[in-house]
Amino acid sequence: MRDEYDFSKARKNPYASQLKKSITIRLDEDSVTYFKGISEEVGIPYQTLINLYLRDCATSHRKLNLQWK
Repeated sequence: MRDEYDFSKARKNPYASQLKKSITIRLDEDSVTYFKGISEEVGIPYQTLINLYLRDCATSHRKLNLQWK
């Protein structure tokens, strides 16, 4: 391993804007269980599935139809 490295020709990560942000979100147990079940079937981590679902909702501009009584 070198003592020093030359980063003068380095460039920024072109994918930096696509990096994920860590957040805390509170989900009910039924929702987590649902995504964990799908996760076991398809072999994808449940957090990734939740992210993919939310991204699909955002890209298709899907909105909930909430009506408070």
